[in-house]
Amino acid sequence: MEIVKGIEIIDLSIYLRKYNTLIISDTHIGYEESLNKSGIFIPRFQFKEIIQRLEGIFKQLKATTKNQLDKIIINGDIKHEFGTISEQEWRHTLQLLDFLSKHCKEIILIKGNHDKIIGPIAEKRNIKVVDQFTFDTILITHGHIVPNLRSYKTIIIGHEHPAISIHDTIRTETYKCYLKGTYKKKTLIVQPAFNLVTEGTDVSKEKLLSPFLKQSLKNFNVYVVAEDKVLDFGKIRGLIPRHIP
Repeated sequence: MEIVKGIEIIDLSIYLRKYNTLIISDTHIGYEESLNKSGIFIPRFQFKEIIQRLEGIFKQLKATTKNQLDKIIINGDIKHEFGTISEQEWRHTLQLLDFLSKHCKEIILIKGNHDKIIGPIAEKRNIKVVDQFTFDTILITHGHIVPNLRSYKTIIIGHEHPAISIHDTIRTETYKCYLKGTYKKKTLIVQPAFNLVTEGTDVSKEKLLSPFLKQSLKNFNVYVVAEDKVLDFGKIRGLIPRHIP
């Protein structure tokens, strides 16, 4: 689904067709180990599911382009722990980078708020870590701070882990979603987290973290990721109890 000219949604990733670049955000590798340490015992299933989800995305890409990706950008928070690198983070983050490197010419890590100690991992695979990345008038930044926006026309962020609750007369379901709106007259796209342990933050009712989203979101468009489909649900203000088919 193309949500801005040249910017397409493929499951939990964004594809910039002109630049042959795929963007994912917020994998939070090591999240289960962090929960285990705090006494919440869940199985460590996320890495396997991330790889399976990515394989599906690459399969979709091959249907439209035969060329290898020029770049894969991870838009912040590839790992979860703030002040250390856990055993699971070392192992699975390196394995994720090795997997991604088979599908592109270059990997770029954008530094997120959870990536205070990402250098040692990136150095193991000679991968560049940057605060932001740009293509002409497109700015890709994690979203926890607002950088100099200069003459950019489109901003792509992660950080917020956007999700939306959809209601019917019987139950409520929460789905990961994309948001598209504006920030200081620029097009703002917020992509969902590739963290598969949780759906994320319900943007219709929970407190939001990103300074880009400290504004009314009622005119933001919502694109729900439901199984293998992306559905345009219109504006947030119109999301009165509605059911996904």
